[in-house]
Amino acid sequence: MVVSEAPIATRVGVEVLARGGNAVDAAVAVAFALAVVYPQAGNLGGGGFAVVREPGGAAAALDFRETAPAAARRDMYLDARGAPTEASRVGHLAAAVPGSVAGLVALHARFGARPWRELLAPAIALARDGFPVDDAFAKSVAAEAAMLGRFPASAALFLPGGKPLAAGATFRDPDLARVLERVAASGARGFYEGETAAAVAAEMKRGGGIVTRADLAAYRAVWREPVAFDYRGVHLVSMPPPSSGGVTLAMLAHQLARFDLAGAGWHSPEHLHLLAEAMRRAFAVRNARLGDPDAVAVPTAELASDAFGAKLAATIGPRATPSSEVDGAAAEAPDGPNTTHLDVIDASGMAVALTTTINALYGSGVTVAGAGFLLNDEMDDFAVKPGTPNLYGLVQGEVNAIAPGKRPLSSMSPTVVADARGDVLMVAGARGGSRIITATWQVLSNVIDFGMPVGAAVAAPRVHQQHLPDELWLEARGFAPGDRAALVALGYRLVDKETLGNAPALVRTPGGWAGAFDPRRGGLAAGPP
Repeated sequence: MVVSEAPIATRVGVEVLARGGNAVDAAVAVAFALAVVYPQAGNLGGGGFAVVREPGGAAAALDFRETAPAAARRDMYLDARGAPTEASRVGHLAAAVPGSVAGLVALHARFGARPWRELLAPAIALARDGFPVDDAFAKSVAAEAAMLGRFPASAALFLPGGKPLAAGATFRDPDLARVLERVAASGARGFYEGETAAAVAAEMKRGGGIVTRADLAAYRAVWREPVAFDYRGVHLVSMPPPSSGGVTLAMLAHQLARFDLAGAGWHSPEHLHLLAEAMRRAFAVRNARLGDPDAVAVPTAELASDAFGAKLAATIGPRATPSSEVDGAAAEAPDGPNTTHLDVIDASGMAVALTTTINALYGSGVTVAGAGFLLNDEMDDFAVKPGTPNLYGLVQGEVNAIAPGKRPLSSMSPTVVADARGDVLMVAGARGGSRIITATWQVLSNVIDFGMPVGAAVAAPRVHQQHLPDELWLEARGFAPGDRAALVALGYRLVDKETLGNAPALVRTPGGWAGAFDPRRGGLAAGPP
């Protein structure tokens, strides 16, 4: 079964499975298809993470996160007064070195079974021949038209004739088709060298960016040791730093395992209080202590341990703890660190959870002229000015400051769950900036703690607390007035949000696999007959 945010891309993955491809083959094909049909988040110009669990139980984690260019400097986005500017979020200077193509190449090289060219063929055809623009695509372009209109190649692609793409129109991207053809023929070299690299370098020169051909040629995806932990009889495998997802999920699990959530009742004031306080503590540590493990010391094993979670849980009281009293930097480890997500499971039991991003919707807004793909704005995921909020309101520390070649901290949380027998039970993850972690956790907990079917687990209303700002965010229409009043009485400042993350998932049931796309954004879950 495959689930993604774009029905066309999901069908591409299903066809790969039907032809005998494995879960990695399908994930690679879906990711390339998303780069064409879901350009607001699917990409060649961004990066991401993947967690693979093999049928025998071995797990692997692939880091293809973007890197800061060699010319990057710690204070490069501060003005003369030391205040952050928009340059880390919009325009050429916001782009880090893309990792997506290198990641998909590495993923296929290690685990793929079908021919490489075959997996790119559907994406090439979609880019060359076109596909119908649906309502969601049209609305997203309209919402970002002002930003896209600032950059000539983006305006030409997404605002034909000066107007946003209309639903029902056919969208073609022949420049992207040619880039994909080069990748199909030459693998990573087809992107990081030659014509595509030259196009990126020329775009950087036009707009004052700093990604060079040398930066592109030097990029490498990295295999890392997954974060693994147990929770209520199941075993979870997730992504390690520079993703904060796995460690933060482990901190949530090890805190909440000490409380009877099912006994409290789903979304009772007690359950929501425990959830918010565990989130507050986990994010305080995440924001202060996690970063790129190749650049700073990150005590991943200690922070993801049960003993550390117990220490955090011991500080949860009967009322909301002011965030000013929760110091993640001081939480020493005990003695003795815009996005789209897809999930795939194949008939052998191989599972892939893959999250890819260009950060904000349509990334930096810059389309590479002659190449047809958007560049990320991942430099804003660094602590542009340590101690000040980024795009998602996260206040992060010096450990995530900008440095050449460094990878910015991420919230991406691709996760695979196995039951006590070692069989895959769930494949999960999310999109939504800092809300990725909390959305992923709530889907996992809805199934594990409360026995919800996958559709209900994914669709259920969510909350989010990320230490700073000291607010509890709630999906506006999802909580009864009495429960809201009870939370206020416990000391929470409630803030309504329309949605909190987008978290598709696959879950094994007695009758087979069930999948659910998130109704907040749409998509498709499907499998071969």
